[in-house]
Amino acid sequence: MLVLFETSVGYAIFKVLNEKKLQEVDSLWKEFETPEKANKIVKLKHFEKFQDTAEALAAFTALMEGKINKQLKKVLKKIVKEAHEPLAVADAKLGGVIKEKLNLSCIHSPLVNELMRGIRSQMDGLIPGVEPREMAAMCLGLAHSLSRYRLKFSADKVDTMIVQAISLLDDLDKELNNYIMRCREWYGWHFPELGKIISDNLTYCKCLQKVGDRKNYASAQLSELLPEEVEAEVKAAAEISMGTEVSEEDICNILHLCTQVIEISEYRTQLYEYLQNRMMAIAPNVTVMVGELVGARLIAHAGSLLNLAKHAASTVQILGAEKALFRALKSRRDTPKYGLIYHASLVGQTSPKHKGKISRMLAAKTVLAIRYDAFGEDSSSAMGVENRAKLEARLRTLEDRGIRKISGTGKALAKAEKYEHKSEVKTYDPSGDSTLPTCSKKRKIEQVDKEDEIIEKKAKKTKVNIKVEEEKEEEEEVLVVEEQEISVKKKKKKDKKKHIKEEPLSEEEPCTSTAVPSPEKKKKKKKKKNNED
Repeated sequence: MLVLFETSVGYAIFKVLNEKKLQEVDSLWKEFETPEKANKIVKLKHFEKFQDTAEALAAFTALMEGKINKQLKKVLKKIVKEAHEPLAVADAKLGGVIKEKLNLSCIHSPLVNELMRGIRSQMDGLIPGVEPREMAAMCLGLAHSLSRYRLKFSADKVDTMIVQAISLLDDLDKELNNYIMRCREWYGWHFPELGKIISDNLTYCKCLQKVGDRKNYASAQLSELLPEEVEAEVKAAAEISMGTEVSEEDICNILHLCTQVIEISEYRTQLYEYLQNRMMAIAPNVTVMVGELVGARLIAHAGSLLNLAKHAASTVQILGAEKALFRALKSRRDTPKYGLIYHASLVGQTSPKHKGKISRMLAAKTVLAIRYDAFGEDSSSAMGVENRAKLEARLRTLEDRGIRKISGTGKALAKAEKYEHKSEVKTYDPSGDSTLPTCSKKRKIEQVDKEDEIIEKKAKKTKVNIKVEEEKEEEEEVLVVEEQEISVKKKKKKDKKKHIKEEPLSEEEPCTSTAVPSPEKKKKKKKKKNNED
């Protein structure tokens, strides 16, 4: 059996002398304790040395990708085919390629791995003619070259530059805002009307740098910076300005600040162009989908393009809104629908009721573009253009036709009125600007007294109404009680009449007296009964 062993110096092919000892895998390390014992197990048959580090790097990169180098192919054809013996290989993938292209039987097993480990431990004694210093130098050089290749080092493919550029761009924006605010406030003491006339910050600083003192505006020519109407307005305002007079030293400091603002803004435009070019080189499809700034912020938030490619579409959708997400989860409210992706042009141009749906679709397509840019070899932006066209078509259908739902009878337009964002237009109330009272204190006191009287009258009316209602309820209760008593009396009288009629006439008690009741008394009794009825 032959063994293919790759070193940093070259290819080595060993011949196994005693195959019986290889059967005991657990005790095989004992046979490689010393160089003498190792020479009894294996013997060097052929050694193909590399000429330089570049050749070694080409050979090892081919081995890592599962390919056969030309030099290795010559060695295998020359030595292994003539020996007609099986070849032990450390990599199973490489063994399959050798078997496919050269029709050689290859072996890969735990026994082969243990044998390779033993050969590596006694490499200096098994390969004569190679000094240890040379071996160490070749190992170090090959390690550095191989690590660069594994990282795919390229000036155009370094996303660290994007992370640093977008962070610097954000810092420059903050500093520019602070500087411009300070400049406007500082020069506003001398010429306050200029800040209201010129709204553009860069033009404002250039005018200051060109003119300086307020007195120079009458003779200055600002046609290069401002249109004729604005220039005339500035000159008219300079003549009747209410600003204070300042010294030349103050003007010099203000002008120095203006030069700083102009230089920083020019550098910002240069940095933005650099970021655009770098994004088109590293992630062209992402740039087409969401733009340079949003794509760069997504990469910076994830750390790198590869880390961003590992995220799911739902994560990319809310990337940048982590605080809102965890706050919503704690309070058990609705989670956010978008994070950094909200600033993309496709999400910005949609109506409020479709923003969530478009951001979800955009995140799904953006993740595909990120993975294509991170792992694909093609550097074209055709995929991003195609997906963006699909999203724009989908957006047009949503805006034109509205949301559709499937009902029992078929497709019908959904009533999305309650989902629409109905914004109320609020007008500005100028009454809050002045601190002076709109009416005198006496009038205010009279108004308060009138309000108190009205409140007292209302309270009295409510009390009277409550009393009237209580009296009505009491009268109704009394009437109900009287009606119940009358009904009870009537029932008792009817019971008495029934009892009198039921007495039999035959059962007459013997009376002791001989006197007979007169008819007058009977008449009186009847009258009494009638009156009672």
